[in-house]
Amino acid sequence: MNTIDFFKLQSKNLHRDFKTKKPVSDKVDRDWLYEYEPKYFDVGTIIYDFNLDEEKLTLMKAQHIIAQIAGFQKWTVLIKASDPDLKIAKIIYENQDVIDLRMWVDYIAEAERMNQTNFDSETKLAICEQVFENGVFDDVLFDCYLLDKKY
Repeated sequence: MNTIDFFKLQSKNLHRDFKTKKPVSDKVDRDWLYEYEPKYFDVGTIIYDFNLDEEKLTLMKAQHIIAQIAGFQKWTVLIKASDPDLKIAKIIYENQDVIDLRMWVDYIAEAERMNQTNFDSETKLAICEQVFENGVFDDVLFDCYLLDKKY
């Protein structure tokens, strides 16, 4: 599966999880709230972190959220990204429980500073692959939007 198809699948899975919403009564305020029965994502955390309107959770919105989780401003930026940048985004996305985007950006910035250069995308990809092969971030754990690391 190519990288764009991978992110399309993630968007569809997130949208499927959004569609599991069921209204439940909150006996304290008598307001209606929603519960979810997701398979792929921590929907409640995504709704909170991205300040989403639960009434308007479309596939396009899911694509936008997946793009942001993968480190892109929006979906159209993701689909126009270079192949190395998409591969880096996929690696970071798949490992979001051990590295967040800021940590990766800081890691690359420090490597560039130490080497007094700006790496191209191919070099950043090689560094990214090497970092995960060598387990550089294995001692770090982050909260993760994914429920299971099986994609």
